[in-house]
Amino acid sequence: MVGVGLGLLGSSLTHPFPSSSACSSLFPQQPPPPTTSSSANFLVSSSSIAIFHRHQECIPFLKFNGTPRNELKPLLSQESFRPSRQLSVACSCISSLPNSRIDLAMFFSFFREVGLDEKEMGILLDKNPSLSLVSLDSIRNRILSLQSVGIDGLALSYLITKNPYLLTSEEIDPFLCFVRDGLEGKIEASRLKRLLSSAEPRFLVGFDQKVRLLLQRGIPQEKIIHVLNNVNLYKALCRKPVEEIDITITFLSRFGGIDLIVRRPVILDYNLETQLIPRVGFLTKLAAGDERAAGSVLRKLPAILSYSVEHMEGHAELLRSFAGLSDEEIFKIVLVFPNVISASRERKLHPRIEFLKQCGLNSNEIFKFLIKAPLFLGLSFEENLAYKLVFLVKIGYRYRTKDLALAMGSVTRTSCENMQKVIGLFLSYGLSCEDIISMSRKHPQILQYNHSSLEKKMEYLIEDMGREIRELMAFPAFLGYKLDDRIKARYELKRETLGEGMSLNKLLTVSADRFSRKKNEERSVVTGD
Repeated sequence: MVGVGLGLLGSSLTHPFPSSSACSSLFPQQPPPPTTSSSANFLVSSSSIAIFHRHQECIPFLKFNGTPRNELKPLLSQESFRPSRQLSVACSCISSLPNSRIDLAMFFSFFREVGLDEKEMGILLDKNPSLSLVSLDSIRNRILSLQSVGIDGLALSYLITKNPYLLTSEEIDPFLCFVRDGLEGKIEASRLKRLLSSAEPRFLVGFDQKVRLLLQRGIPQEKIIHVLNNVNLYKALCRKPVEEIDITITFLSRFGGIDLIVRRPVILDYNLETQLIPRVGFLTKLAAGDERAAGSVLRKLPAILSYSVEHMEGHAELLRSFAGLSDEEIFKIVLVFPNVISASRERKLHPRIEFLKQCGLNSNEIFKFLIKAPLFLGLSFEENLAYKLVFLVKIGYRYRTKDLALAMGSVTRTSCENMQKVIGLFLSYGLSCEDIISMSRKHPQILQYNHSSLEKKMEYLIEDMGREIRELMAFPAFLGYKLDDRIKARYELKRETLGEGMSLNKLLTVSADRFSRKKNEERSVVTGD
């Protein structure tokens, strides 16, 4: 097989495409080479001759009128938004059929260089017999246009074999020109291949108008390529009329609008009436009709719109019937952890709620647990929770107890490695496993704090404040305050007036306003004001 870039196509198939040149200048009409046998790169078989003549004889003479030259402005250049500076791009079109038919050797040589074998050429003509009557120059220009947007090699061969009308349909050139020049050729070739292999050419009409609508409705210019490369172009744009796209954006504007689309472009793929409205409606109903609250969920997790109403209702029903939660409680959980909707009911929700019930938690306690530790429903059991559960039981937590459940809730916010280092740190300072469990009952968060931060606070408590490590047994919340902004700052201010033995609890738990007032009062007493 003759490689691309040889023979008839020559260097034109690898011709560079300047971003601001006219299409006609990019695809110069080259005179066909001599039709003698020496100009062909291979011998045309008798079967090839039969295929070609069979299609020429069975088709009446067709005349292809050139499509009008289109003027496009690059969307991605700043000038495109200034009416006074327009970039005129002339798109090459399918030229009129010449009086003489295409030379047989030229026709087959051309498609050999594109990458088709004799069998594929036969399929090509069977699917689109009019190819045998079209100007070879117009076919060459169309292939060059496809290559200019990144479709070449095997992808090009596959595409024109699957959809031969791409080589003759007049709707193709304006679309390719807009993609190449208006969008600077930044649409992924795989997206274009998927679109062109399945969409009828008529659905490509108005593509540029729909892209401009997205920009007009607020999608940032620098994000438009991101959006287009993350949607199904056929579903999101080509198949939908402009009016439907506009109405969809208007509907979403009540819940996050353009921000939702930019963060989750695939939302544009969904049907407004059968998908978006029912799914948003379910969340709004769960929120007791509060659209603002439903919008908060959507802004936290736009991907929640990918789940059907049946899927979301199944999750809500499990939380109602098995966990005993009300719709109000369910929505509050969804609000703090929207990914609860994506968690498997069979592998995660049911067994973990069952665990909490076995630990003695009632419906109200389960709700409070899930509000504080919603990740418990989403983390992997095998790679995360199982290790933590075993470790907690090893240090003395009793299985199927509320203490164990609360400890599990706390450690969902930390890694297995950090949790082990925290417990190791406590043990290194002379605390026992029983002491650790006792502290965690009073302040469960101690198991999730960063071990390096804890070590600095414990060092300051012992070395700078001169206190005993066992004072943490009475007030483990000490480890939750910021070292510099709270502990050091207040201790240095109060040390002179309250002395070294001041209560850690009183020192740190007083609100900032009350602490400031007391500080001013003490200063007034000292100065005699």
